[in-house]
Amino acid sequence: MDAFATPFVQGRLRGEFVSVTIQTECAHCSRPMEIEIDSDLNYHVGEEDCTPIIFNPDVNLLELEEDSIIDAF
Repeated sequence: MDAFATPFVQGRLRGEFVSVTIQTECAHCSRPMEIEIDSDLNYHVGEEDCTPIIFNPDVNLLELEEDSIIDAF
């Protein structure tokens, strides 16, 4: 499941606070970074001087052609 959607979906299904930590790297400079995302879609970047572009794709549920919303992402 998509790392961004996981805490949101699981948090809503379970009715509890959930968070995930993503360890990745910058696509531009390959610098390691750590991003924490919670079930309220809040995020925190571990490195203070790191400002990644984080966005949630816009999915039109009424015109969804994929099998599930996860496939649409």
